[in-house]
Amino acid sequence: MLIDIIAGARPNFMKIAPIIDAIQKAESGRWKAEGGSETQTANQNPASRPPTLVRDSHRSLPTSDFPIPTLTYRLVHTGQHYDKQMSASFFEQLGIPEPDVNLDARSGTQAEQTARIMVRYEKLLMEAPADLCLVVGDVTSTMACSIVAKKLWMKVAHVEAGIRSFDLRMPEEINRMVTDSITDYFFTTSEVANANLRQAGIPEERIFFVGNTMIDTLLKHRPRFRRPPVWEQAGLSEGQYIVMTMHRPANVDEEQKLKAFLQAILDNVEGLPVVFPVHPRTAKVLEKLELKGSHLHLAEPLPYLEFNYLVERSKAVITDSGGITEEATVMGIPCLTLRDSTERPETITVGTNELIGTDPAALVPALQRLFRGEWKKGGIPELWDGKTGKRIVKHLLDLSVLKPSYETGRL
Repeated sequence: MLIDIIAGARPNFMKIAPIIDAIQKAESGRWKAEGGSETQTANQNPASRPPTLVRDSHRSLPTSDFPIPTLTYRLVHTGQHYDKQMSASFFEQLGIPEPDVNLDARSGTQAEQTARIMVRYEKLLMEAPADLCLVVGDVTSTMACSIVAKKLWMKVAHVEAGIRSFDLRMPEEINRMVTDSITDYFFTTSEVANANLRQAGIPEERIFFVGNTMIDTLLKHRPRFRRPPVWEQAGLSEGQYIVMTMHRPANVDEEQKLKAFLQAILDNVEGLPVVFPVHPRTAKVLEKLELKGSHLHLAEPLPYLEFNYLVERSKAVITDSGGITEEATVMGIPCLTLRDSTERPETITVGTNELIGTDPAALVPALQRLFRGEWKKGGIPELWDGKTGKRIVKHLLDLSVLKPSYETGRL
C-alpha cells in the first residue's frame, strides 16, 4: 500500500516524523506488532524513491495465505511554510527524509494557498496515484489535500482527528471540521476527541485512539535538546526566565493590543528575562511600540531542539499556540495560553495549561499566582507515551489487509 504523507507547515513535521520512523522500522522488521509476530516487509529506502513511484493498487482479497502487507510512503511537502532554512533544520533535526514531492504552494490568501495546493496535488495524483492520503493536524494543507484525495475516491486518514475549539473564527477549526467530515480513518489524541467524533456520528470502528505523535517526537529528541545562543546573550539561568510565543493575527496584528500584552508581562515577571522568538514581521512592529523594560529579549525563530531546550528549563511559557501547550504539559512547565478557547482541553484538565483569554489585564493575576508558587503541577494525558507512531502504523497494516474495496482492491 502506498501512503501519501502530507506535510505543509512546521507543526506537521513534528507530527509526521514518528509515523515515518515507524513505517521504516516495520519495513526492516525492527518492531513487533501488538499480539503478532515481527513484521516483514520490503526493504526499501524511502528517501531514494522517485516522486512518481506508483504501486499496483489492485490486490487480491485476503485469504489464509495472504502475504503480510507492506507499507510504502511518498512524502508530499505542500510548501505552505516555505522558509527553506527553517524547513531544512526541522527535517535534519528530526531525521525526516527529503520530501519526494514539493508542491511549492507558498504564501497568499487562505483561498489562494488552498487553491494552489489542491490544483498541484490533484495533478500529482492524476499522474501517480496513491492508495491512502494521510494528513496531520489542522493546517490549510490538511484540508486541501483531503478534499482532493476524496474527490478522486482515495481513502483519507486524519492524525489528530476530532479535536475542536468550537470557535469558527479560527481558520484551523474550519480545516478540522472539513477534514473530519470526509475522513475515513480517525487517529485521535484523547478521549475528548473520541467523544466529539462519536457525537458527530462516526462509527466506533473508524476511530483509533492512539495518542499524540507530537509527544513521540518530544520524548525521542528530549535528550538531544541544544542550548541556543540566546541563552548566553540574555544571561539566562534555569527556572529564572519566561518563554513566550505569539503568532495569531488577533494578538499580533493590532499594535496596541500587542503592546498591552507585552507590557503586562514585563511588568509582572519580577524582572525575569522574557525570551520571545519572533517572526521578522512582528519584530518590526515591536520596534515601534516603545516598551518599558530591558528584560525583553527578541530572538529569531528557533529550530526544534533549541526552542524546546528553552521551554524545558523555563519558569513558564506564555503562548497562543496549541502544540506548545501539549509539549509544556509533558515537560511539566506552567503554560499560560492567550486565547479564549482551546482544542486541547486535556492540557487544562490533566496538564499544566490554563486559558488566560485575550484580555491583557487577565495576565496580571495569573502571573501573580505563578510567582506565589500556586500553579498546578499537572500530569500527562493517557497514551502520550512515545508509542503513537507505532500504534498508527500497526492499524494501517491491519487495515491494508482486512479492508480492501471489493470493487477497486484499494483500502
